[in-house]
Amino acid sequence: MKSAAICSVTAWSLLAVPGLLCAQAAQDPWATLERPRTHVSGPTRQPITAADLSSRLYRFADDSMGGRLLGTEGNSKGVEYIANEVKQMGLEPAGENGSYFQTIPVFSRPFDSTAVFGVGDSHFTAWTDYLPRDQGPGARSLDGAQVIYGGTWGDSASLISPDAVAGKLVLLSVAPAGYSSPEAPGTANRFQVSGRYPLAAGIAVAGLDLFTQNNRELYHQAFQGMRPDNPQPAPTYLYVTRQTAEAMLGAPLDSAKAGATGRTLSGTPRFIEEPLEFPGRNVVAILRGRDPVLRGEFVAIGAHNDHIGTRQTPVAHDSMYVVNHLFRQSGADDQPPKIGDAEAKQINDALAAIRQKTGGASARPDSIYNGADDDGSGSVSVLEIAQYFAGLRTRPKRSLLFVWHVGEEEGLYGSQYFTDHPTVPRDSIVAQLNIDMIGRGGVADVTGQKKEGGVVHGDPNYVQLIGSRRLSTELGDLAVTVNKTEHPALNFDYTLDANGHPQNIYCRSDHYEYARYGIPIIFFTTGGHADYHQVTDEPQYIDYARMARIANLVADLATTVANLDHRVVVDQPKPDPQGNCQQ
Repeated sequence: MKSAAICSVTAWSLLAVPGLLCAQAAQDPWATLERPRTHVSGPTRQPITAADLSSRLYRFADDSMGGRLLGTEGNSKGVEYIANEVKQMGLEPAGENGSYFQTIPVFSRPFDSTAVFGVGDSHFTAWTDYLPRDQGPGARSLDGAQVIYGGTWGDSASLISPDAVAGKLVLLSVAPAGYSSPEAPGTANRFQVSGRYPLAAGIAVAGLDLFTQNNRELYHQAFQGMRPDNPQPAPTYLYVTRQTAEAMLGAPLDSAKAGATGRTLSGTPRFIEEPLEFPGRNVVAILRGRDPVLRGEFVAIGAHNDHIGTRQTPVAHDSMYVVNHLFRQSGADDQPPKIGDAEAKQINDALAAIRQKTGGASARPDSIYNGADDDGSGSVSVLEIAQYFAGLRTRPKRSLLFVWHVGEEEGLYGSQYFTDHPTVPRDSIVAQLNIDMIGRGGVADVTGQKKEGGVVHGDPNYVQLIGSRRLSTELGDLAVTVNKTEHPALNFDYTLDANGHPQNIYCRSDHYEYARYGIPIIFFTTGGHADYHQVTDEPQYIDYARMARIANLVADLATTVANLDHRVVVDQPKPDPQGNCQQ
């Protein structure tokens, strides 16, 4: 699942939850760390089973896949694996040029080190005097733009009017209230600032002196993005040192008054586009329905094939596992904790016992975000569902469209591109069932937050449904009806589907890109957990029996929708396809 914000992987934040291990009091709560990391895969068969899901996931989320980050060899290997599997099943290729692949226009945008930028005869040095943030191919030029002092971001009363900065570079100071987070001093929320001053040629925030070394390195990395069909103009965005700010303004920053004009800029910072070594690709396949009329309509079933790659500095696997399960139970959705003496003793005592039992093997260095649950669980479940349908003697009336989207973690790139440029007529897709993270949901897992505060825990029959009635009441009702036929039925949790929920889950996975075009959707997930976006999201920690139950439910629901004598009715307002998503 796409993260709601940049996550830190170098520190931890304290979220003590008493009774975390109560449900396992009679057992060793760390016995999971003794589970084998490898699995001998056998051939998969037509029924959707825990054994088949395990065989697939141990392969798909193996270390050799390198975390499946968009644009890497590991993601390319994962995509090839999926395509080879559906080819063996006999599914029809529905990508480009008769293939199973749809290549999306993703590129890398490194900074152009030859760019000249300054005032008068003085040139500024990138990464030392200023730090550029890529605003995309629509970023405006600063050459010939006049500098104007805009006030202090974080003190709204001091800020000049947006109309006053049109065509100029607006220079802003920062106050503590304007920091995007305590872990990123000197920064301001780039999207909020750009939203206030959309007509500016550029925006320069004078906070670079306060930057941490980690943030300097993070922002130095080349941005990967998808080329928009119609790039929108945007201000060039910079962080600058105080010295650079005063050179731009031609006056001391402390005595500057909002609206004061400064010097004229020459040249402009810019980014260049380079193709990725390994292109981002969706995998698209079709199983044709049996009805000669209805087979022209599709029930889409999807997941995302990418994850977040690797971290630069390896960590001890068991240490990360223990800390997160004790003090960061929502993984990357929690802030990094502060570990005091009492917490450190608790961690070290647990690690001593664990390492004695494992002979130290649990302390292995780990730097790979395997993404077994996110979204290895969804990807292999869609494969199992496809194999199930491919083996049926009697197919559903409507066709089934299987799409494994790439770049979900980077910003829903694959699903956005597929729905903007579908390989089947968009209005022929009657519904989309999205599977993202269905491998957990136990009683010890914090699966999300309640809108009014507090946490949600899983249970043995747990699954969340997101968006099931947001466009089609009928589709949500069908899911309930089909679930009653399952043995045993699953417990549907709608807590995180509430309007205005701060986690905004409805907007954070691939289903939304279909929903924005008025296609009814349901997002199936077992929610968050301590290993979310951590190196500890590995196949040995997955609940395969639960995965199989949810995958079977999705297959049964897809069958029901595909065999209806009518399209599922859209009876709720449709969103603006080009608008911003807010749950």
